[in-house]
Amino acid sequence: MAKVVEAWGIDIGQCALKALRLHRDPDKADRVIVDAFDYIEYPRVLSQPEADPVALLREALELFLSRNTVKGDRVAISVSGSSGLARFIKLPPVETKKIPDIVRYEANQQIPFDLKDVIWDYQRMFGGSEEEGFALETEVGLFAMKRDQVYQALEPFRAAGIPVDIVQLTPLALYNYLVFDRLGNLPNESEFDSENPPESLMALSIGTETTDLVITNGYRVWQRNIPIGGSHFTKALTKELKLTYSKAEHLKRNATQAEDPKAVYQAMRPIFKDMLTEVQRSVGFFNSLDKTARIGKVVALGNSMKLPGLKRYLSQNLGFEVDEVESFNTMGGPSVVTAPAFRSNVLCFGVAFGLALQGVGQGKLATNLVPVEMIRERIILAKKPWALAAALMLAFAALVSFMLLWWPWSQIQVAKDKSWIEVSKRLKEVDTKSQDLINRFKTSQDKFNQLRTQGDDLVKRIDQRLAWPDMLSAVNQSLPHDAPGKLPEELPDRRQIHVEDLQVQPFDNLSQWANGYVQARYNANKQPPPGGAPGAPGGFPAPPPAAAPGGQPGMVRKFTSGPPSGPGYVVQLRGFHLHNNDRLDQGAQFLRSTLLEDLDTKTVKVPTADGKGTIEVPIRELGISYPVIFSESPQLVEVRVPNPKALFDPAHPDRVPDPAAPKTISLLKYDFVVQFAWQPRVPPTRATGRLGALAAPASANALATDRR
Repeated sequence: MAKVVEAWGIDIGQCALKALRLHRDPDKADRVIVDAFDYIEYPRVLSQPEADPVALLREALELFLSRNTVKGDRVAISVSGSSGLARFIKLPPVETKKIPDIVRYEANQQIPFDLKDVIWDYQRMFGGSEEEGFALETEVGLFAMKRDQVYQALEPFRAAGIPVDIVQLTPLALYNYLVFDRLGNLPNESEFDSENPPESLMALSIGTETTDLVITNGYRVWQRNIPIGGSHFTKALTKELKLTYSKAEHLKRNATQAEDPKAVYQAMRPIFKDMLTEVQRSVGFFNSLDKTARIGKVVALGNSMKLPGLKRYLSQNLGFEVDEVESFNTMGGPSVVTAPAFRSNVLCFGVAFGLALQGVGQGKLATNLVPVEMIRERIILAKKPWALAAALMLAFAALVSFMLLWWPWSQIQVAKDKSWIEVSKRLKEVDTKSQDLINRFKTSQDKFNQLRTQGDDLVKRIDQRLAWPDMLSAVNQSLPHDAPGKLPEELPDRRQIHVEDLQVQPFDNLSQWANGYVQARYNANKQPPPGGAPGAPGGFPAPPPAAAPGGQPGMVRKFTSGPPSGPGYVVQLRGFHLHNNDRLDQGAQFLRSTLLEDLDTKTVKVPTADGKGTIEVPIRELGISYPVIFSESPQLVEVRVPNPKALFDPAHPDRVPDPAAPKTISLLKYDFVVQFAWQPRVPPTRATGRLGALAAPASANALATDRR
């Protein structure tokens, strides 16, 4: 069975302390049971000049504790609505998870103090909707109070030793009371229609110095603090009838028994009018804010409502039915609700009822202005006894464990027992022999690892002995060739690329070569600026500082990998070709569609491990990748070359040279520099050693050693 949560609602007024303790009805979810109450009137009103509020509150709380206990119960207290700030903000459609951030921003805008100096809380009001993670027509209630005022309100309870769990503004406690006790079962929020809301209820709670006015339909709430209270009626009597404050207060409470009740009423009539005017102004302002709201009834609270004629006066002039509270509809507990002291002061318990409802989790609004640091301190204090008990139990368990081990050990006299001496001696001998065997094993293992490393190095050298021939063979197979026996007569028609120079340079990390310029050349086939770039160490052209602009449309290759990294080589081919008689396939385009395409995707033939045959492997498995045109002629150059028709042509040995043909002919020449990355690898299908397919050597020095 779940634990019954008891909660005290304590309303510290200017005239009296009102308190209720209640818990949920286990049989009815819409009812609560009250099992204790208290009403303690101060000898003087706290706002009187000659009163000492600190002493009066201390005496009242001491008397309260002498009659009641709060141990194990939740305690909720109220603070005046005039000392706090309440704002209701309509949010635009927004993601639900972003509401806290928006509310914090609004708090900075709405609260006229630094947030470090205030205690604030917020709650989404009721009646909005949510669709696909977005909150629509959402209204947020933002409530705040200055930090020093909160601590000032908590100080009497701290001094009395009463732990406070909830601090709530008085109007919001009244709202919780109205929704639970007066409005009953409200329709589901999804059925709420903002254009046709349910009828509203107005609570008018007259206190000693101020009056709290709360208007709500259960989904929306609006409140205002009117600076007129019961003491103003008393002060009017002292002024008009020339009485002391205490006599005027007595006369106000017993006006019907006065010698001249009419004179008493006439003395208080200006206050009646002032209060009516303020209420009418408040209702008018509320109607201007919410034109769809309809107020149906007024709930009257506070003992000042017992003044003769006040209820009838307000009802006639406001145009609303004024319902003076005689009992609470949802409260059970005969021992309390039938008590004479409770019944005679039932008008004063609305705030305490709302506070206690929030304490037991039945309040519609659950905001709380208790400082976080106070809650944290209370949690720590509550856990200290348990932590101390756990530490003592742990220490006791450790002591018991020590004694259980120490006692048998203390009974054995090892130094005097010959059997123990002999066993200890043999144990030392075994330990010495064991350490010797371990050391010998480590020595043998180190020697084995050294020999294995040497063997692996030899195997790697054997597996990589064909790396350089494989690379050169792959380059040769990537060069374009005409079909055997079908060599064209004219030189420009022949699919030939002439390589004049091949250089190789090692790199510790190929990412130094594959910079942004090289990547741009590879990915977009952009051409460098006319004239190329100045030379770099090792005879390689240096890349420009940024990607070359411009470029011309060209063939788009299907790229097979990202830029290379790690140790390896950069291989550079310098050469030319004369295949420049086809506008669609000449110059750089011919180079891209043949040599670069093959260096990127071709399948080449390499010797098998025994050298007795060949195998076909993708060129990538040899470690060749990322071919780029690094430098090229800005335009085709016209050159004179020997005329094959006037000379003996090995490609056509059966043809007789024509003496009448010119010795040279004019052709268009395209010069280029091509570079590609090479990280020597052994094709998996040809690996012979234990290491299988080997990655590139670990450094440029190792690469240089392999090349030698």
